[in-house]
Amino acid sequence: MLTDARSAPIEEIFEAAGALRLGHFLLKSGRHSARYLEKFAVLQYPTLAVEIGRRLASELARYQPTLVVGPTTGGVLLAFETARQLEPVLGRPVRGVFAEPLERGVRGLRRGWPVAADERVVLVDDILTTGASLVETVSAVRAAGVAPLAAAVIVDRSTARVDLGMPLSSLGRIEIESWPPERCPLCASGQPLVKPGSG
Repeated sequence: MLTDARSAPIEEIFEAAGALRLGHFLLKSGRHSARYLEKFAVLQYPTLAVEIGRRLASELARYQPTLVVGPTTGGVLLAFETARQLEPVLGRPVRGVFAEPLERGVRGLRRGWPVAADERVVLVDDILTTGASLVETVSAVRAAGVAPLAAAVIVDRSTARVDLGMPLSSLGRIEIESWPPERCPLCASGQPLVKPGSG
């Protein structure tokens, strides 16, 4: 484990937690990759989760948020920890809530959380790939009557620009090459394929 997480780059934090895995992985997109980021391997360590929340709060404090929203599942812990870290910085309460799936491609704020017309909302998420979960979370917040101000993620591993219609920042970028199954060199070499999270 890291002796000083506060000064470590994000990729080093993932490596130290065993969260940057090597092998032959089937991604959610259907593509194959030789590297995989397992965010929950990082978030299982409170010290690392707190440090990540501190960095996200630092990115978002300038927007003076009153509410932090993250998509389930990884964004739940991040929203709560980022809100907790923002409170002493802003000198007032900040709430942390989550947007959960209502149906395919649609998320909502379902727990009866009040969202005032003057609420200052920011979004957090773990890994940015296509941006789909953040786009759904933006829609969920707008459906509650407010336009979010900004978003921040732990890692940007997108291959194309993600436009949320607001500022989007990341704590780090980790490049992960992937291939369609028919062009996967790991398949060609006969390496067994693993679907992360299925074991």
